[in-house]
Amino acid sequence: MRFTIARRGWVVAAAVMAGAVMPATAQQTGMSPLDLSNPAASRQDANLRSFPVPPTVTPLERLPVGKLKLPAGFKAEVWSHGHPGARTMVMGDKGTLFMGTRLIGRVYAITTKDGKRESKVLLQGLTQPNGLAFRNGALYVFAINRVFRYDNIEDKLDNPGDPVELTDKFNLPDTVHHGWKYVEFGPDGKLYVPTGVNCNICEVNPGIHGQIRRYNADGSGMEIIARGVRNTVGFDWHPASKELWFTDNGRDWAGNEGPQDELNRVAKGMDGANFGFPYCHANGIADIDIRRPNPCAGVVMPAALLGPHSAGLGIKFYTGTMFPKTYQNAAFIARRGSWNREKKFGYDVVVARTQANGTATIEPFMTGLLDEAKNEFAGRPTYVLQLKDGSLLVSDEQNGAIYRITYAAPKGGKN
Repeated sequence: MRFTIARRGWVVAAAVMAGAVMPATAQQTGMSPLDLSNPAASRQDANLRSFPVPPTVTPLERLPVGKLKLPAGFKAEVWSHGHPGARTMVMGDKGTLFMGTRLIGRVYAITTKDGKRESKVLLQGLTQPNGLAFRNGALYVFAINRVFRYDNIEDKLDNPGDPVELTDKFNLPDTVHHGWKYVEFGPDGKLYVPTGVNCNICEVNPGIHGQIRRYNADGSGMEIIARGVRNTVGFDWHPASKELWFTDNGRDWAGNEGPQDELNRVAKGMDGANFGFPYCHANGIADIDIRRPNPCAGVVMPAALLGPHSAGLGIKFYTGTMFPKTYQNAAFIARRGSWNREKKFGYDVVVARTQANGTATIEPFMTGLLDEAKNEFAGRPTYVLQLKDGSLLVSDEQNGAIYRITYAAPKGGKN
């Protein structure tokens, strides 16, 4: 398999390593061959399946921006569109927004010219390049187990050239199931990388899967920051404490009500702590398929629960000045929405307000994409990004769009 650099047809070999593709039956059911769950015992509709992401452009007039509901004073508008599979977002030093995708295998570059956004396919043919990071003019691209660095990328958007390959340095597992990445440089200058589990529910090798790792930018010096993490593809650091907070998607086929997804915190001095997978979920729920004595002993409980099968992904702490002061240092979390639940849940953006005791409260922020009466959704928020002016971008994977949220105090109101 190859991936191509779009626009000029440049091609760079990218052979997929053995084991990176699941058997056809596993792909059809969403189950890994290692899976130990029992869907029949979950009392859920056995026909539940994940929803396909449209590979085609959603026309501007069909974008559901008019459905979005926000607190008083907030406004949503379409910032960019026409890039199917829109997920992760990172901003370059010169104002280029780079966007990763999952199943569609592309990385986009979005530039602004005369106040209008222009989107181009920068890279394509990659295996789930959800993980993007930007540092010192270079774009880091994580596609399952392959890692590339594109130096001076903003000066070479029409011809990125050959990347520096760092795959061997990072030495990531090649399994696709929950193998897509979210990566980010932390306050310590290190690059943080998760390795999701290779199943829905199974016993994993704790030295390989179910981790959040920390590396030097060149892939050296690997450390394990968190263990027992099923599938995090979103994390950020609290602006004041510098502690790492991360979302974690709970297991499927254990019932419509969960176990709920989690918002977790790695407290100071807790590097390498265990967050429960596969034996303990949510606020101390023992797994129904993999049992052991005292399954929650030594497990760090969540700071907050994010709802049943809500698929919390991107999280960003707000540090801008556009929004009211009550949002300062609060975290915005995009919930992509459930598939393994008969009554759909999520499809929104919530606010997590952290407390002094290390917990958090969750409240709605951007709603309107889920019609509960019809049990239908119109969009799937995946990631959030704060712009320099303090406005907030929200990517919608289902519609291949980015919404921009701004705030202006109502007349007579206060910030």
